[in-house]
This record gives sequence, C-alpha cells and structure tokens, in this order.
Amino acid sequence: MAGSPQHFESPQQETRPLERVFARVLTPFEEFIHQETASGALLMIAAVLALIMANSGLYHAYQHVLHTHVVVGYGDWVIDKTLHHWINDGLMALFFLVVGLEIKREVLVGELADLRQATLPIVAAVGGMVVPASIYALVAGGVAPAGWGIPMATDIAFAVGVMVLLGSRVPKSLLTFLVALAIVDDLGAVAVIALFYTESLNLAALGAGALILALLVMLNLAGVRKPVGYVLLGVLLWLALLKSGVHATLAGVLTAFTIPATSKLDAGLFTEKVRDLADRMDHAHEPGVNIMRNAYQHSMLQTLANGVQLVETPLQRMEHGLHLPVAFLVIPVFALANAGVPVELDGLGTTLGHPVVMGVILGLVVGKLVGVAGFSWMALKLGIGELPAGTRFGHLIGVGLLAGIGFTMSIFITELAFSDQPETLLLAKTGILAASLIAGTAGYLWLRLMPPAE
Repeated sequence: MAGSPQHFESPQQETRPLERVFARVLTPFEEFIHQETASGALLMIAAVLALIMANSGLYHAYQHVLHTHVVVGYGDWVIDKTLHHWINDGLMALFFLVVGLEIKREVLVGELADLRQATLPIVAAVGGMVVPASIYALVAGGVAPAGWGIPMATDIAFAVGVMVLLGSRVPKSLLTFLVALAIVDDLGAVAVIALFYTESLNLAALGAGALILALLVMLNLAGVRKPVGYVLLGVLLWLALLKSGVHATLAGVLTAFTIPATSKLDAGLFTEKVRDLADRMDHAHEPGVNIMRNAYQHSMLQTLANGVQLVETPLQRMEHGLHLPVAFLVIPVFALANAGVPVELDGLGTTLGHPVVMGVILGLVVGKLVGVAGFSWMALKLGIGELPAGTRFGHLIGVGLLAGIGFTMSIFITELAFSDQPETLLLAKTGILAASLIAGTAGYLWLRLMPPAE
C-alpha cells in the first residue's frame, strides 16, 4: 500500500547473527564452564539480595512470601506445600536432574571415563567428604549431630566462577580437575541425602517408585529417545518419592541415569549427509528469496534438523536444554529463598563461636583443604594418580580451598538436617555463608600468588 512503511532485511543484517553463531565453536566442556561462571555471578547476586531482605524492613514480607501455601491438584488429589517447600522439593528436582545427567556424561565420556585420569579427582573428592564430616562431628557432633553432611559438599558454580576469574594464571587442566572433583562430590552428596537424610519410609509409595524406575529402565532398553515418556514417568517418580519419605529431589538423579546416551546415526555417515545436503541447498539457492518460499531448501533444512536429532544423544540434548534454565533460574531462586539469614552484629562473635557454626566453618575451610590436598598427596606418593598437566602440587592446595565453597548443596542438606530446628538451621546457614566467603577469598588469593603455569 502506498505510503505504508515497508521493512526489508538487508543481506548484511541477516548474516550478522550467523557470524556471531559460527564465530567460535565451543566444546561441551567450554560451554559448561561458561554457563557455570555466569550462574555463579547470578547466584552471588541472589544470595546478597536474600541477605539484604533478611536484615531489613523487608524481613517479614520475605518470610510471608516463602511461607505462602501453594496448592496443586484437584479434589482429593492435591499437594499443599509452602512456596519454600515447592522450591526446595520441586524446583530443585530439576537441579538434581541436571546433576545426574552431568554425572552420567562424565562417567561415560568425560573426565571420569579414563580410570587413570579420574583416580586423583576421585581420591581428592573422597578426602574432601570424609575429613570435613569428621571435623564437624568432633566440633559439633554433641550439639547437632545431624549436620555432619553439611560441609561435605562443593558448590560447582561458585568454585568454577572464582577459578575462571584467574584466567590464564591457572592451567585449563586444573579447571578440569576441579569440575571432575565437584561432580564426584555431587554424587557423594546425593548418596548421603538418600541414605542418611530420609524420613520414616512409606513402603507402598517406595514400591510404586521402584516400579516407575523399572519402567524408565525399560524405556531406555527399548530404545525410546523421545523425552516425553521420561519426563512423565520422572514426574510420577517424584510424586512417589514425595510420599515415600525418601527426598523427592532424588527422582531427578534416578531419572537422569535412565536417559539414553547412545546415538542412532553414525557421526561419519552424518558428516557425509551434511556435505550432500549443503551442496543441494547451495544449488537450490535463489538470491533474495526467503527460505520459506523455497520449498526444496526448506526440506533440506528439515532433513538436516532430523539428522542432528539422530546423531545427538538424548542425554546431550536434555543436558544442553536444561542447563541454562537450571543455572539461571532454579539455583538463583533457591539461593534467594534459602540464603536469607538474619545477622545480629552485636552478637556476631558469640554466633561465630557456636559449635554448629564452628563445625561448619572448620569443616568447609580446613576439612576440605586437608581432605582434598592431603588425600591427593597420598595418592601421588602411592603412585595411583598423576598431577593434571602443567600444574604443581600447590595448585591442588588452591583447589582444596575453593572446594570449601559449599553454598547450594550445603544449604540444601542443612534444610534437610534441621528442618524442625529453626535456630540451628540459621546457625548452620551462617556458618556456610562465612565459610564460603573465607574459602573463596583464600582460594582466589592462593592461586593468584602461584607462579603462572608453564
């Protein structure tokens, strides 16, 4: 129509986004590190906001929102829980699903696939769980014994974020070592939650959960690759565990372990088909014509998309799709809901001297350092492990310090351990926040002062 504004996209404008997309090809590990770094920054912002709200006039409003009841369901089939519970039991199931996918990938093709390469981070992770738990038991076991699992965990997003800030001053192999250690640490934390932080069991609900898990395994063995079936059964498994007494978030890990990790299309054959499709798309190209008007080119594009679905494993696809929302929504929301600890400056000295606070701080800061570095030293002396390429033993001391950043998983275990003891809950969270700050700062400074990698 005459006089109507017309919008045209110039070829130069169309290619700019493509230039950004194809400018740099990231490996799955590089993409993982990039997202964890950004997630760590967002996690810190969320924690600071929670602390501000808990120590200002917004405290009562903050608590009111968290304790608002949210009812899901209809008729007799309803789940009535507070918003705080929905975040910790519901949203965090997605976090544990991603943790499970990461663990499975690392064991199959990652840093834990090669036993010799995996030995040192596995030994270091075991030391980083046993020593902190022992220190807590010695310091606070007589006052609050249920908290022994709190200092066992490492927050991978925070720890990776701090190490990335050091840039080229630390070898890339050390970052890989830290990620492998944290993955084993997560697996240990999941096992601890399942075995030691379980309420009284409902055997009927537990049996239903076992049946659903068997169905998930059958889907895997039958070669089902569509995620819908796994998602629906995963939700049913979550409901069964919620009623069973076993913590519901473990449904995420169990579901993740059943997601197929095999490809239906050989990578070499896929490469040949891609070349053929690219040639055919090139011959069918019509300059200035939108691809929507070029049916042949569009069919080639759809064929390529179908090929990508077949060559990529469901595990890779699901992990890639979920990592972003979990890293940038689920974990920050969890921090916002759980890091709000009222701090009374007048009694801060007394608070920090409490056995529970001291147990958590010493467990995370001293226990992680001694456990990770000490067990690594013993493994190296016994010849059952080898240092990451380009590193010195001093680098492992820095990793031991950074492993003391507990935060997400530590707070999660705290909620399980002291759900019926609000005062002890706040004390433990205070210890976690203080320890994470000390460990992160000390780890950064130590690695900053280490000589650059050769």
